[in-house]
Amino acid sequence: MNIIYADTLFALSVFTDYLLLVVTARFCSLRLRRRRYLAAAVLGGVYAVAVFLPGLSWLAHPLCELCAAGFMGLLAFGGEEKLFRCCAAFLAVSASFGGAAWAVCIQSSGGGTPDIRLLAAVFLGSYAVLTLLSYTRRRRAREHRVGVTLALGPRRASFTALEDSGNCLTDPLTGDRVMLASPAALRPLFPGQEELLELGAVELVQNAAPRRFRLLRCGSVGGPALLAAFRPDTVTVDGEKRSLLVAVSEHAKGDGFEGIF
Repeated sequence: MNIIYADTLFALSVFTDYLLLVVTARFCSLRLRRRRYLAAAVLGGVYAVAVFLPGLSWLAHPLCELCAAGFMGLLAFGGEEKLFRCCAAFLAVSASFGGAAWAVCIQSSGGGTPDIRLLAAVFLGSYAVLTLLSYTRRRRAREHRVGVTLALGPRRASFTALEDSGNCLTDPLTGDRVMLASPAALRPLFPGQEELLELGAVELVQNAAPRRFRLLRCGSVGGPALLAAFRPDTVTVDGEKRSLLVAVSEHAKGDGFEGIF
């Protein structure tokens, strides 16, 4: 009979779940919220112990495991813009950790009960590898992103834009390059008119005041399209002033950026 110590199981579960949540947050380019991750990890530790309590073995059913992981994801990543993507990434990272631990421990223990120290070493090694991969991914992503500051009178809007060499959109009148920005990134420039930024290009040009916007025709994969564009008083890209038009596009945002340059 295998003897399972509840305190050891709880501590190991909290330790590993916390690492899983931190790695997931880094992969999803989130600002780390360590207290929330710790709270979710404690929930995972309680669940891990509950599975082995008398009369609660049914908690080991895969559906129950999935529900527990879902509650942990909600507790850790609730309020994030892409909650479901974060939860899916958490499941994927957990599967990677679990697969590595299972393979190494089965090989070393011959099918018996794996040593706790070996389990901890495997998880630490997996954590180091995934952290390195996450760092490399984020470093490469940052190499193609720029800091943008727009000024319109006394108002300022600062955000990160993705530098896209395939963005060939230019102003037909001046030949200046056109930057795409999400409505959320431009809200500080238009106080009291935030809802207008969510409208279509024609409605925005007609209703915005003062009339700074004009229609800009562009080509896309789906065919010709219209964008509402305006010229800020100043545009700074990575500390360098540029002469640009800015067009509003709800599609100009993604992981860690709110514009396309």
